Amino acid sequence: MYHNPMLDLKCGDHSYPLHLAPEHVLSVLRPRPCTPEGTPAELVERALDDCAGILACFAAGERVVIVTSDVTRPTGSDIYLPLLVSRLNAVGIRDRDIEIVVALGIHRKQTAAEHRRIVGELYGRIQVTDHDCDDPGELVYLGDTSRGVPVEINRRVAEADRLILTGAVTFHYFAGFGGGRKSMLPGVSSRKSCMASHFSVLNPEEGNGRHPKAVTGNLEGNPVHEAMLEACAMRPPSFILNTVLGGDKEIIAAFAGDWREAHGAGCRFYAETFSAPIAEQADLVVVSCGGFPKDINLIQAHKSMAYASRALKPGGVMVLLAECRDGYGNATFFNWFGYETCTELESALRKHYEINGQTAWSVKEKAERFRIVLVSVLPDEEVRTMGMVPATTLDAALDVARPMLPEQFKAYVIPAGGTVLPVLKT
Repeated sequence: MYHNPMLDLKCGDHSYPLHLAPEHVLSVLRPRPCTPEGTPAELVERALDDCAGILACFAAGERVVIVTSDVTRPTGSDIYLPLLVSRLNAVGIRDRDIEIVVALGIHRKQTAAEHRRIVGELYGRIQVTDHDCDDPGELVYLGDTSRGVPVEINRRVAEADRLILTGAVTFHYFAGFGGGRKSMLPGVSSRKSCMASHFSVLNPEEGNGRHPKAVTGNLEGNPVHEAMLEACAMRPPSFILNTVLGGDKEIIAAFAGDWREAHGAGCRFYAETFSAPIAEQADLVVVSCGGFPKDINLIQAHKSMAYASRALKPGGVMVLLAECRDGYGNATFFNWFGYETCTELESALRKHYEINGQTAWSVKEKAERFRIVLVSVLPDEEVRTMGMVPATTLDAALDVARPMLPEQFKAYVIPAGGTVLPVLKT
């Protein structure tokens, strides 16, 4: 069987060789070639140069809060945070007046080792605090959006003299893109605010599923994006710094400045770089999340599932490599699969909305439309309960998949599914 070592696919910290005859492979979907215009540090420094006028207005003694992402979202923060703090020091802001708030949303708290990975050489020098979406004493209510989403955000963020949002621009499966305003909502918002904003993903009428504009790569008319914009406008940052990472998780571009304009520029760059045009859909898609930490849990791995499904024919087969060493990513996630159908799950979700329930609905919806073989460390019985077929290796997954496929099947291979969006050209 044909083996191309360039197509070894990652699952956690392991790599599996792909044994697939070349006549079956339509294409390997990767980001478009991009040569960064400098080292990661140079790109960040150049972006920060655009904020020199804003930084010049900062004054000694002001309290500065920097928001950054947790370890489930690689951003290059260990590179850009020290450079950003150096700029703050240069305009008279002391280390003791700077605090880094980790935008957990509703994710778990970070370990000390994870904090060290996030802030790099700043660890032990600059105060680092995890956001807590469930601590009412650490939350401030700012008002409601036009669609009635209550905006409650981290008190440190709300009361800072100067606020800087940082993170990475990525695709997001229903907010369109990550980065920018998303650092505020859901990043440093209350659980109630997160739930309400994400509920916008559903159509008003029960049984109609997701809003047609709440899809990957789209901001225009996207109700989830619009809720995030309104929330961020209630506590606008002095500026943002957003990076774009390549397949090796190194910074390939950086955007800084006005929170709307810089994010918009980042989204345009990301879409141009990470969309993969396809002429047809395939019988089989073999997709890896890209290894750890992209596949740290199923909630994170779902992104690759969602994007890769764009390249798959109805009823087609997906082989998804997602180790999920941290399980599902939330204690309540698996409970949603007690509902036998998507319709039943959606009905329950409308009565008691949870973000994890929305992701569970999206997983179940794909498991109903396609046949998904999951390579992970999750218990076999639980994988089957979610409507997928368990496998322990890539070879085993392909052995399971082949009887489901036509003899002359065609496949796409996606080595980094969380960063590539197949776009069908009509």
